[in-house]
Amino acid sequence: MRNRLFPCAAFAVLALWSASVSLMPHPAAAQKIAPVTRLGSSGIWDAYEDDAPGGKICFLVGKPSKIDKGHSKPDDVRMSVTHRPADKVANVVNFILGYRAKPDSDALLDIDGQKFPLFTNKDGAWTRDAQTDKKVVRAMTRGRSAVIKAEPERGTPTADTYDLTGFTSALELIDKACGIRR
Repeated sequence: MRNRLFPCAAFAVLALWSASVSLMPHPAAAQKIAPVTRLGSSGIWDAYEDDAPGGKICFLVGKPSKIDKGHSKPDDVRMSVTHRPADKVANVVNFILGYRAKPDSDALLDIDGQKFPLFTNKDGAWTRDAQTDKKVVRAMTRGRSAVIKAEPERGTPTADTYDLTGFTSALELIDKACGIRR
């Protein structure tokens, strides 16, 4: 019985492999993926445009000017604002903390005394809704510095500082690229 099943199993594997190979496009026919275009930079902020297959994405990214000790991945610490006009989404605020946040903990964003609670999940922090995203972005265009305080799974709480000089210029670049009006 075993000898009879082996050829059938081998045939099934071969059939699945050849079917999957035939479904793969020829390398010459592969669709070219448009590269992400850097729109410019200002201060610690870099602006980008991505002509993604699902629709254009425009985003800015900044690295903190001061990073607290205690980050497991300090090079990963950054903040971004993203627009996805095809999805009717703008001003999505995201922080990458550089460590896994304590489960069920909140982070606090302080922009020149204006405080915004953020929820955390794994190594990220976000506002809870689009209205707060818009308020955070507005405060960042008017502010001088932003400090995010969060608590890692292990270790002591951190406070990372972002210099907001140049934020507005980078935001204007992504607004223009994605047709966002303020």
